[in-house]
Amino acid sequence: MLKKEGLPSINELCIATVDKIFELGAYVKLDEYGGLEAYLPWNEVSSKWVKNIREVIKEGQKIVVKIIRVDRRKNQVDVSLKRVAEAERKRKIKEWKRTRRAWKILETVAKGLGATPEEAYSEVWLKLERSYGDVMAGLEEAAAVGAEVLRKVGVPDRWIDALMEEVPKHIRVKRVKIAERLIMTTYEPDGVYRIREMLKALAEVPKEGVTVRIYTEGAPRYVVELVGSDYKVLEATLSEMVSKAETLGKKLGVSISFERIKLG
Repeated sequence: MLKKEGLPSINELCIATVDKIFELGAYVKLDEYGGLEAYLPWNEVSSKWVKNIREVIKEGQKIVVKIIRVDRRKNQVDVSLKRVAEAERKRKIKEWKRTRRAWKILETVAKGLGATPEEAYSEVWLKLERSYGDVMAGLEEAAAVGAEVLRKVGVPDRWIDALMEEVPKHIRVKRVKIAERLIMTTYEPDGVYRIREMLKALAEVPKEGVTVRIYTEGAPRYVVELVGSDYKVLEATLSEMVSKAETLGKKLGVSISFERIKLG
């Protein structure tokens, strides 16, 4: 598992495993710091009075703690359980699970490439972390948009194909669809050619991450369907297509009107 370097910071939230419980406190191991030992004082276990610490925690239990003291000279850390709000606990657990998922994906890819964990960390993890903050968010973006996401942040080519093959096995991308009906008419003798040029130009508008399908319901009615992972991007793309159709229609002498199609 990915390991943070050095010692944690004051007020940092950490995932910990309860190791040893005593009458006046407990020792826990900070999972994200390679099992670094930290002390949980009795009065930092619960905001309510408890007769026995074991009423709150047990050996082997995973908990979220807050760093309250760090002695960098002695390499000692004290933590609190009671100072972690419920919202903070849920957020930290979600973050930790996402980090573990992302690292597992990267480990699998590294193994397939014959690369070391250190190479995976320096060549992929750090680049996504710097750009997205959350590495899983970067992988989700790659799953939704495509390999260009990885290329833009500087991931070496040898990783990209392997990641794009592995990522969809772990990340399901939500797809949304919108559609518009175009009614195009012209009385020019080469009208078929002009409408064909219109449709060809419209198909060139969508950007990476947006799939377009244009088909006829029977002349002069045509349907433009856009599919992607971001509804706002689809709407912006459709707006651009409509604008282009209007401009090109005037140039080619094609009358055009639009109807939004309600999808179930």
